[in-house]
Amino acid sequence: MADRRMRNVLSLVRGRPGDVPDSPERSMDPRADDQPPPPRSRVIDNAIYVNGCRDATPASLPEAFEFLKKTPDSMAWIGFYRPEDSVIFNVAEEFDLHELAVEDAIVAHQRPKADRYGETLFVVLRPARYLDETEEVDFGELHVFVGQNFVITVRHSEAPDLSQVRRRMEGDPELLAQGPQAVFYAILDAVVDGYAPVVAGLQNDIDEIEVQVFGNQPGVSRRIYELSREVIEFQRATQPLLTMIEGLIAGAAKYGVDQEVQRHLRDVADHAITVVERVGGFRQMLHDILVVNSTMVAQAQNEHMTNLTEASNAQNEEVKKISAWAAILFAPTLVGTIYGMNFDVMPEIHWTFGYPFAVLLMAAVCTTLYVVFKRRDWL
Repeated sequence: MADRRMRNVLSLVRGRPGDVPDSPERSMDPRADDQPPPPRSRVIDNAIYVNGCRDATPASLPEAFEFLKKTPDSMAWIGFYRPEDSVIFNVAEEFDLHELAVEDAIVAHQRPKADRYGETLFVVLRPARYLDETEEVDFGELHVFVGQNFVITVRHSEAPDLSQVRRRMEGDPELLAQGPQAVFYAILDAVVDGYAPVVAGLQNDIDEIEVQVFGNQPGVSRRIYELSREVIEFQRATQPLLTMIEGLIAGAAKYGVDQEVQRHLRDVADHAITVVERVGGFRQMLHDILVVNSTMVAQAQNEHMTNLTEASNAQNEEVKKISAWAAILFAPTLVGTIYGMNFDVMPEIHWTFGYPFAVLLMAAVCTTLYVVFKRRDWL
């Protein structure tokens, strides 16, 4: 049965020779292949626990499987970081993991979810961390298999640091003695607590953007857009947690989860609700900031156009004045030019009153033009 399941997984993941395994989540995200995958590692930590205490640290997976079979009431907690496919197949065969869960763990790029396959709980989490150097949010992916006597974690990113979770649980043997469900609670709690620095970083970015918007600093629209994408991605990572945790709490009694662990899960649910509400508020705030920025940009453009129009109108007024005075001065220039040609045969050239007549004619024409332009507000 296990061999048949593994063959099915191989066919689902590998496909035909030369095919590249892909998932719908990955194929719908063009950024998934932007960066080359980092080098793969295998087992990060491998331990067998009895009554809340570390009983053995096997050097290999086969030894861990053997210890688990020989030691009653024991629990295996095995942590992987980007394991090879063959490692996942060996673990799947040993613990009878469902082929669909194994496929998701190998292919990755899954949305946050919690699925039960018989007695095994399969959970996908999207941890996140805020990078102060680049002011960006780095999203990871963590897969957790929780069975009756085992917890298997498959990390596809740097965050979260599960070694701290392990040390915390080993420092609380009473809680660790509750078994795999308690370990899963601790992992879930670490992921949700890891969102707090991200929320703080995003809040600081939004505060800076508000200052940039009202300071009319260039490039703020691009920063709003980039931050909005991060907030949307963060919302996709956190929003499913509420339904997931509610389902886990609702089915706790059915699967024999200890009351103390249930209380811890409810506390994690409260923290998750706070994170989801804050992220929803960030998205609304960014939308409002974008509207305000667009309004301010439009106002600035309108003011600029108004200033251009006023300048154009003022220029037109100046052109009209210059044109009017040029026309007024052109009239006497024309008359004076004609009579200054000194031809003997010209009307009134030898007339006694010719000169006064020419002067009066020029004055009359200039006065008439001045009155006409004045009435038309050109002067």
